[in-house]
Amino acid sequence: MYRKAIFGGTFDPIHNGHINIAYEALEKLNLDEIIFMPSGDPPHKADKNITDGLLRLEMTRMVVECNEKFSVSDYEIKKKGKSYTYETMKYFSETHKDTQWYFIAGLDSLMYIHEWAKPEKIFEKCKVIILVRSGFNNHEVMERKEKIEKAYGTEIVLLDIPRLDISSTNIRNRLKGDRYCGHLMPREVEYFVKSVGLYKYER
Repeated sequence: MYRKAIFGGTFDPIHNGHINIAYEALEKLNLDEIIFMPSGDPPHKADKNITDGLLRLEMTRMVVECNEKFSVSDYEIKKKGKSYTYETMKYFSETHKDTQWYFIAGLDSLMYIHEWAKPEKIFEKCKVIILVRSGFNNHEVMERKEKIEKAYGTEIVLLDIPRLDISSTNIRNRLKGDRYCGHLMPREVEYFVKSVGLYKYER
């Protein structure tokens, strides 16, 4: 059976922090593939001004070319309406029955996943990988992990990753000021962003 993970995000823009997470998950969890999933219309960011999905998809496609075990899916971008994780995992689990699925999520998701739409459906279709960085209260994390596992009869996978101080918000602000971002994101993505004028003006 294959072991594959969905790595969802707005990727607005995708940067070296995202790529680092993918490599860490691939190697430490012995995964066969990481599928980058640019979000379509995420419910938790309904009030945010997010870059057009096709542009975010194009930037993500540039990144996955660096590793044969990376790929990108346009499932949520093409899907009409809001994007819910339980629907995404249902689709992939039903179309790839020979695969053990994982879903990569940030530490904040561990604290609030019970508020997501139909969390029980998510745990039915995949194991959730929670990214843990140094500096967090490990006792609180373990306590929450055990509570979720007991409530939903699932297994939460904690993935310890190096802390990189990179954020899409900071990158957008730097690009708005026409500042260099080659140390924060792949050069081809930076070139693409500047060539089409993304993030140049107030959002």
